[in-house]
Amino acid sequence: MHNEVEQLILHTGQHYDANMSQVFFDQLDIPRPDFNLEIGSLSHGQQTGRMIERIERFLVLKKPKAVLVFGDTNTTLAGALAASKLHIPVVHVEAGLRSFRKTMPEEINRILTDHVSTLLFTPTEKGFLNLINEGFSSEHYPPYRVDSPLVYQSGDVMYDNALYFAQKAETHSEINSQMNLEEEPFVLSTIHRAENTDNEARLKEILKGLGSIANKGVKVVLPLHPRTRKYMESLSGIDPELDIQKHPGVQIIEPVSYFDMIMLENKATMIITDSGGVQKEAYFFKKPSVILREETEWTEIVDNNAAIMAGANAAKIYAAFERFSNFPPEDYPDIFGDGNASMKICKEIVENIQ
Repeated sequence: MHNEVEQLILHTGQHYDANMSQVFFDQLDIPRPDFNLEIGSLSHGQQTGRMIERIERFLVLKKPKAVLVFGDTNTTLAGALAASKLHIPVVHVEAGLRSFRKTMPEEINRILTDHVSTLLFTPTEKGFLNLINEGFSSEHYPPYRVDSPLVYQSGDVMYDNALYFAQKAETHSEINSQMNLEEEPFVLSTIHRAENTDNEARLKEILKGLGSIANKGVKVVLPLHPRTRKYMESLSGIDPELDIQKHPGVQIIEPVSYFDMIMLENKATMIITDSGGVQKEAYFFKKPSVILREETEWTEIVDNNAAIMAGANAAKIYAAFERFSNFPPEDYPDIFGDGNASMKICKEIVENIQ
């Protein structure tokens, strides 16, 4: 089926750190981008506006039959808006996700992208129902248009990736042995969302919660996002006993590659994160997760008792850690499809984009 589609890759440069961008192209054998906008880190308005302008130029030049966007980033929204204004069909993978909190930039991106899309591929049943509740219909038939779109529950492409690349990671990553994590139980944590990193009070609470866990003799491994590192270094007034930047039980490392992250997730006993993607990967690898947010777009994970919402509250973070340490989840139902989401999506694109 891959021979039936000519794919052009446009990289906006929203993720520009080598460990968070280039390494994925290298390790996952993704073709080099045909064009890189090199936008970099800017405010939401500046970043999205510049993306729309430059994506539009690319689309006018290349005249694609469709624009495929993933997830809920500013790149996703910019690509969807630029394409829809030019009457180019938008294909949205990870459609229908809702945290029901519009103060989150990602929530705005999701909603707006869905409502200008022609093909909407939702990873879960709940995502499908969210779209139906917003007025989308499952009764539309080809030819699909932006006013009569296809809504399709495909399963999750990240689950496809996890199944495919987990075995490769076993031979391509040595991070667990390099960090002497083969025998030692540890908690993996990631912090990157602006609502946590840019808010000193919230960041201090999260660090305090991780420090409390480390004080119990449990190692905490923290691959540090560049934004988080910048704000952590400027913090003051943290209890020395809970300062994870100096705590011997906390191992702070640079951002890691996809293969290394998979191996860390697979080996960890628990994952504490504010990342939507990492929440899912924790579930894929049957690890309980503590979510450092007040809401999640992946509500199914919480509903299945595999995750606890702790927000930026040190006491709640530690309580969730204690709960899962003593009573880990017993079951991880199959809620993200059968591992063939990518093939289903490609089939529908080939059949429905003329």
